[in-house]
Amino acid sequence: MTKISVYIIAYNEAWKIRDAINSVLWADEIVVVDSHSTDDTVAIAESLGARVVQVDFQGFGDLRNQAIAACSHEWIFSLDSDERCTREARDEILEKLAAPGNTEAWYVPRRNFFMGRWIKHSGFYPDYRQPQLFKKGTLVFAPDMVHEAYQILSSAPPAYLKHAIWQVPFKDLEEVLHKANKYSSLGARKLADKGKEGGMGKALGRGLWSFCKLYFLKLGILDGWPGFVIAVGNFEGTFFKYAKLHELNSSWSPPHSPPLTRN
Repeated sequence: MTKISVYIIAYNEAWKIRDAINSVLWADEIVVVDSHSTDDTVAIAESLGARVVQVDFQGFGDLRNQAIAACSHEWIFSLDSDERCTREARDEILEKLAAPGNTEAWYVPRRNFFMGRWIKHSGFYPDYRQPQLFKKGTLVFAPDMVHEAYQILSSAPPAYLKHAIWQVPFKDLEEVLHKANKYSSLGARKLADKGKEGGMGKALGRGLWSFCKLYFLKLGILDGWPGFVIAVGNFEGTFFKYAKLHELNSSWSPPHSPPLTRN
């Protein structure tokens, strides 16, 4: 029988990691690739039988490449901490592995749950991100800090699974803001490494465009308040990515303040 490894990348995901691991207990191996969490992520993962590998965070591209290298089996299914495999997706994955044919990589649709409802628009469904089921050696990631590019090293074209996994992208509204801050910082560094220039006008323009794209063009307006919050969060993340890039380019420093005495 074909064996499969699942890798899950994590950092301080104690509230998410249990459900993620529980959804893939059917796999032959579960590898949690942790970047030195300071909460109970590691303890929870190990208590559920996962093998934990510590990797210094040098960007998501490097993290995923090291996660793939840590997997023992020929086939790999990748899952983020905020994702959950469903029964239907599990059955389809096992069916594909029983007779994969020439296909060596599959994209997997994701259904996102936010603010008490399933998000049907806003670019969040089917939300194909990258191949999540693939043969080891088929997928390699660029060393990007965030929104990592990838290359499929196979002559066979990738395919698409029909059944979706679930994603709970935000625990609460605080995490929406936290992720906008975190990913905008990583995105600014990625752009700076590529020699890109920022600017406050560019930040505003890109931010407004990202809001309009999600809310109007991708019909986030039909997702009610959750769709609006997602679009606002995307505006903030995009705006601050280019604003932080401008900050990196400018190297601002406070004015010199000399020591003052009474005479």
